[in-house]
Amino acid sequence: VQPVESGGGLVQLGGSLRLSCAASGSIFGIYQMGWYRQVPGKQRELVAVFTSDGSTNYAESVKGRFTISRDNAKNTVYLQMNSLKPEDTALYYCREIRDGYIYWGQGTQVTVSA
Repeated sequence: VQPVESGGGLVQLGGSLRLSCAASGSIFGIYQMGWYRQVPGKQRELVAVFTSDGSTNYAESVKGRFTISRDNAKNTVYLQMNSLKPEDTALYYCREIRDGYIYWGQGTQVTVSA
C-alpha cells in the first residue's frame, strides 16, 4: 500500500509540469501528505507538503513557482511546477503519513533541460 505518482517528464527551461499523487486510501485519513525530491548523491528534500492542520509548507527554492493542491474527491494531491529550472531536475516522490506510518511512492522523474 503506497501512494502512486505520475506526471513527470522532460521539459525545457521555463516550462511547466503537473505531478499527481494518488493516495493509498482516503485522503481524510492522512496526517500529512506532500512532495519530496532527490538527486543522486544528495539527501531527499522537502518540496511542498500539506501539514496535519491543512496548511502548506514549501521549500524556499520553489516558493512562487510551485503550488501544491489536492482533490479530496479523487484522493489525489498535485504539484504544479512552473518556471522550471535545471536545478529542479530530480526524482520526485510522494509521501504520506497515515496511522503513524510513512509511505513513499516509487517516484517520478522530472528533467529540466537548459
